[in-house]
Amino acid sequence: MGLAEIAERVRGAEVAAGRAVGSVRLIAVSKVQPPERVVAVLEAGHRVFGENYVQEAAAKWPTWRDRFGTVELHMIGPLQSNKAKVAVDLFDAIHTLDRPSLAQKLASLLQARGSLPQLFVQVNTGEEPQKAGVLPGDLAAFLKDCRGMDLAPVGLMCIPPENEDSTPHFAMLAKMAADHGLNGLSMGMSGDFEAAIAHGATHVRVGSAIFGARAYQA
Repeated sequence: MGLAEIAERVRGAEVAAGRAVGSVRLIAVSKVQPPERVVAVLEAGHRVFGENYVQEAAAKWPTWRDRFGTVELHMIGPLQSNKAKVAVDLFDAIHTLDRPSLAQKLASLLQARGSLPQLFVQVNTGEEPQKAGVLPGDLAAFLKDCRGMDLAPVGLMCIPPENEDSTPHFAMLAKMAADHGLNGLSMGMSGDFEAAIAHGATHVRVGSAIFGARAYQA
């Protein structure tokens, strides 16, 4: 499929939803992708990328930033508290603020640094026990606690359950964001980003449709 086709589909979904072209950030998810595929997308001019693992991102992106200039980097995988300091120095946005202990760690880093990347709260809209994220019923209290620590989340993020219609989850996330005065909606991946845009996504996370299937090491 590739970057150009996905970018065109994003623009088409924006228009279909009555939204301004360019209102959605297309995050190219480059985790576990061969370097040559990522470089090809950089050479095509794309500058917004997503990574799931702090260590992997730290090993490759400083060099690519030196070579290609400004790159907007988004942390979209679970963030361990002991890797938060590296993450806040490396990423422009963290989409996976999902628990009080991480909020407390980020708050201490904010005090030390004076600033943080943009923060999205991950919501476990499917209430899946194996998945990270704040439960919908706990979101109001969690946001209150975050704001009490001077954290200022800009939006919400979700990963709907596999093999389930994503659209009710997108609608739920959009309503929760509106209820709490948040503008950012990080939702939608390769198979459902157009539906996410129709429901107000501001950031879509697309990997395999841009880069091709990942080849995980056994």
